[in-house]
Amino acid sequence: MTERVVGIGAGAKELATEDMILNIGPQHPSTHGVLRLRLTLDGERIATAEPIIGYMHRGAEKLFEVRDYRQIIMLANRHDWLSGFANELGVVLAAERLLGMEPPVRAVWARTLLAELNRVLNHLMFLGSYPLELGAITPLFYAFDERERIQAVMEEISGGRMHYMFNRVGGLKEDLPLGWLDRVSAAVAETRRRVPDIEDLILHNDIFLARTTGVGVLTHDQIMQYGVSGPIARASGVDLDLRRDDPYLAYPELPVKVVTRSAGDCHARFEVLLDQLKVSLDLADTCADRLRALPPGPINQRLPKVLKVPEGHTYAWTENPLGINGYYLVSRGDKTPWRLKLRSASYNNIQVLREMLPGHLVADMVAILGSMFFVVGDIDK
Repeated sequence: MTERVVGIGAGAKELATEDMILNIGPQHPSTHGVLRLRLTLDGERIATAEPIIGYMHRGAEKLFEVRDYRQIIMLANRHDWLSGFANELGVVLAAERLLGMEPPVRAVWARTLLAELNRVLNHLMFLGSYPLELGAITPLFYAFDERERIQAVMEEISGGRMHYMFNRVGGLKEDLPLGWLDRVSAAVAETRRRVPDIEDLILHNDIFLARTTGVGVLTHDQIMQYGVSGPIARASGVDLDLRRDDPYLAYPELPVKVVTRSAGDCHARFEVLLDQLKVSLDLADTCADRLRALPPGPINQRLPKVLKVPEGHTYAWTENPLGINGYYLVSRGDKTPWRLKLRSASYNNIQVLREMLPGHLVADMVAILGSMFFVVGDIDK
């Protein structure tokens, strides 16, 4: 409790205690967008924390119900704008499952390659922006330099830099450009060569260690209670990755290394993200080699002008860069879904802040919040 001394008249005083309520956001640099935190403070320490969400809610799930399956892909890649291609996958996988459709093998491997390149882009963003929130600006320039290299090959194949719109029910929009795989391999090799620069610059920096080690510890029980997933969960020892444990696309044929840590603090989460970046670069190389070895063939299935998904329901989940992304699709045989429920990673991950923040200093809040690697659009949908 904070103490406030109130003066009445000449020299008289009364001692009173009160809680101090501090609102962080919804317009604040450390909240990555319009997220609001309502903190109750005891001096410099946080007594309670309440995430208040919804400032960016667009009603995406209701919009899904009045769009056909081609249009839904455009909406689906926008809630986590750093993982556009990965967001699209859940929609097309769910529709293909109800249709009983198998996309061509080249489409399967190309989707896997693009998903891993998208994961690299996502992780590079947070590897650059997180140190910035702690006062280190240089890693941001290194990370964005590498992002631009990968972004170039993604833009070449899809025409988009953030919202790729390259998935289609039954495959991909079009075939890979001539020589594109060679440019992918060159970009991946150069990025792999330069990632240690970011690692050496920040990972063992004394100031970075002091701000992140032992700060914002998330326990295994808290993760299970709140449904936390992705690199945040794996940094607390939860050995779960859908690419290995419930594989989709070409992941059954890939050696997916699952990166974990046991500390569960801010530093462990940063380490997991960095190591996952290296794993994704290796997987992207493997996918590119496999695509070169495949014979020429189609990249998608021929579809009717009006695509109607048979009546039924299914759930498709994927290992998005930030955690588990799931779509529950209910169809009544129309060209639009009757219901399409989205389970986004950031929505669950951010709820655990009410458990993590109490007991920490206000100054540590920025370090903890940044290490949760969330996108506000992915929270609010």
